[in-house]
Amino acid sequence: MTDTQTITHENQTANQAARQNSQTDGELVRMYKERHHDEKPNKAKLAYDIAMLGLLIVDLLLILGDNILMSQLTTQAANWLGVRAWLEIYQSHYHVGVAAVGGAFTLFWVAELLVRWALAIAKGTYYRWFFFPFVHWYEVLACFPALRALRLLRAAMIVRRLHLMGVQIIPKRWLNSGIFYYQVALEELSDRVLLTAVNNMRTQLAQPNSRLLKATLERNRDELENLIFTLLKKELTPKLHSAFTQTASPQLASDVGVAVEQALLDTPELRRYLKLIPIAGSLIENQITHVGKHIGENVTTAINGYLFDENTLNALMRQIAQGIVSIDTTRPELQKFVCDVVTDALDAFEAQIKIQQWKHKQDVGF
Repeated sequence: MTDTQTITHENQTANQAARQNSQTDGELVRMYKERHHDEKPNKAKLAYDIAMLGLLIVDLLLILGDNILMSQLTTQAANWLGVRAWLEIYQSHYHVGVAAVGGAFTLFWVAELLVRWALAIAKGTYYRWFFFPFVHWYEVLACFPALRALRLLRAAMIVRRLHLMGVQIIPKRWLNSGIFYYQVALEELSDRVLLTAVNNMRTQLAQPNSRLLKATLERNRDELENLIFTLLKKELTPKLHSAFTQTASPQLASDVGVAVEQALLDTPELRRYLKLIPIAGSLIENQITHVGKHIGENVTTAINGYLFDENTLNALMRQIAQGIVSIDTTRPELQKFVCDVVTDALDAFEAQIKIQQWKHKQDVGF
């Protein structure tokens, strides 16, 4: 076999392996085959769902009634109402029969589940034959007597499927009412949790030498330093550079030049030596003072240019930011200030939580 044929064979093998891996990945992610989504509901499925819903309702009512009548609370209530004899008749004569009916229902649900599993395998509903119990996990668990209450989930799924098919089992008004009160209960419960958390936060902040501030600063020290440096660089550096280069720097250079000139004029030794030079002494004195003035101005301008250079100011702002984040967080005045700020924020947050949003929503028209 030539080198070209070998390379071609290796490429074909690699492509085939890639296609197999891609197919395997798709099978691991997707549970249903495509034709499962294309199936449309028919009258047989509709009748079957309604029949199963009716049997589930009967089964659940039997379970609920039997558990209630066999409970200790019901026995105590019967003694208080004076109907203990009637309750004992049920417990001694009818309970066994109801339990037998419940067992028959359990066997029926197991058989019905197995039949549906077999049909799913025959029709190829799922990519793998063992996907069925994972998709219908609540039905599998509901087959155990101790978990019969999970059959309520299947009833809910059937009701939902019937609603999607256009069969209105539960009136829309009832559904809207249920959704509304569910949202009300959920909002009230979450509000209580949030208010408790806010009170706990306020209690933590009120403690002397609270470690909350220190721990928070330690965890975010680098981010806080970068934030302060960015703000100073953006807001303060341009203002300092503009103020000193446009206004203060020329005035400072002029003042320094005048001061140097005056210092030269006030130096008696210089004037005494210049008087020794005939004719040109006074001229040289004027030139020296003038040159000294310009030297002072130029030196001051150069110093200002260095001090207020962008790199110098950035280094200064970095030092300021590091100094701010390195402050002692245990100082009482700092802790009081932070506590007041956080408390104000918590008060505003608490006031927003206490607003019952469900009262401001549009009426659902019960």
